[in-house]
Amino acid sequence: MGNRAAATDLPRENMLINLLFNIALPTLVLTKLSDPELLGIKLAIGVAIAFPLGYGIRDFILRGRVNFISALGLISVLLTGGFSLFELEAKYIAIKEAAVPLLIGIAVIVSLRTSQPLVHTFLLNDAVINRPAIDEALTAKDAHRAFDKLLVNASWFLAASFLLSSLLNYALATYLLVAPPGTVEFNEQLGQMTALSFPVIALPATVIMCAALFYLFKGIGKITGLEFEQILHPQTVKQPPKNSGK
Repeated sequence: MGNRAAATDLPRENMLINLLFNIALPTLVLTKLSDPELLGIKLAIGVAIAFPLGYGIRDFILRGRVNFISALGLISVLLTGGFSLFELEAKYIAIKEAAVPLLIGIAVIVSLRTSQPLVHTFLLNDAVINRPAIDEALTAKDAHRAFDKLLVNASWFLAASFLLSSLLNYALATYLLVAPPGTVEFNEQLGQMTALSFPVIALPATVIMCAALFYLFKGIGKITGLEFEQILHPQTVKQPPKNSGK
């Protein structure tokens, strides 16, 4: 219980800072600083990698544990940078871009056979939902089996979002990365791919993930009889200001 409480006391991740270090700054470095008279091709790739790497290390130090998604994102950036530094063909980057979300989607389905399905990490985070209230209602209504079935369906929704991301990743990398590796043009195309990854890939996948979340919350409410506000963690629900008593 103490560990769970400590985890929920940690500051929430700032998405603006996340996007800045993982997308905006690497994009800026690759597209604007790759010319030989500035950083040069290889140094620009190294600097671009340093931003998500530094962010990931800071996040680990702050939270004391590895964030599954942040770790995969960091590995993805390191692989992309490594492929570029060794001037491998663009097709290998395209395959890598498709493989990472595909592996996550497969992991979501496989994890259903474990004690900690990944759907809990993505959609049933203890910092967002009121897990004690949900567990109590499930026990009272003897609805744990129905809840497990709901999680399976939501997991397939979630896996579909990563499959879509995989297909879009491959298509975007194949379309953009046409210059020879080891050139300024290739670095600029790599930067464009990083910049476009959010609107082209993340937004459609996020829509499907939100649909999975809506399906899950609606199903929890139907199974447990809890209202939406009761399903959410108390800290995520804004409490009305207390009367001063005057």
